[in-house]
Amino acid sequence: MSYNYRSYNLGWGGGLTRGVKSLLLVNGIVYLAQLFLRGKLLYIFGLTPILVKEGYVWQLFTYMFLHGGLFHILFNMFALYIFGGDIERAWGTKEFIKYYFITGVGAGIASFLLSFNSSVVTIGASGAIFGLLVAFALMFPERIIYLYFLFPIKAKYLALLFGGIELLASFRYTGDGIGHFAHLGGMVVGYLYLKADWRIKSFFRYLGDIGHNFKVKASEKKRKKTERLMSKVDQILDKINQVGYQNLTKEEKKLLEEASHRLSDEKK
Repeated sequence: MSYNYRSYNLGWGGGLTRGVKSLLLVNGIVYLAQLFLRGKLLYIFGLTPILVKEGYVWQLFTYMFLHGGLFHILFNMFALYIFGGDIERAWGTKEFIKYYFITGVGAGIASFLLSFNSSVVTIGASGAIFGLLVAFALMFPERIIYLYFLFPIKAKYLALLFGGIELLASFRYTGDGIGHFAHLGGMVVGYLYLKADWRIKSFFRYLGDIGHNFKVKASEKKRKKTERLMSKVDQILDKINQVGYQNLTKEEKKLLEEASHRLSDEKK
């Protein structure tokens, strides 16, 4: 998988790829279930730090499928549509879904650790969405996004803008009901994950280059050694034509035998 992918096309909207479509469907179904079951799902599946401490660890994953209202889910799903399609096409569905869940769970862990004793419930896919924003900005930094459908802004600046807003909001947390820690956590986890992947791939490419260069040098060394040997063999063959095999020295006969074995091994 290559994250270091660039595209400078203008516009927005990645389209309904398989992974994006599946996530939209699951989130939609869960939201409909919320409408019928009211607050029951929030207690069991929403992220409540004091409950996670008591063993409700699944909440670190399930919270991202719940939403606090129609506007909340529409905003997140629209952002998923905007950023997700192009990312999935570049990475493939499996890697895209894996990244989505890694950033979502990472955002949940960040929210849990930074509000350890809180009884406030955190819900929503925003942590994973902010992770997608980071990936999109790294992959398509010059892509134009229309903020609120009005203001054109490059993806790289949009990520910086929202990252700055969430950072300030995290420091000035006033209980506004917005999961700033989760948003920021999703961005940080996404960035670290992608950068670590690039470093790992670069490291293995470096090792591959070293191995390739070593093989080239070894092959070149072997070729030169063979050329020197064959040059000596030619001289010995000339001597055989002149004085006969029986007049060769022990060293010359040994050299001919060595050359014969080497040529035989190379043919195998």
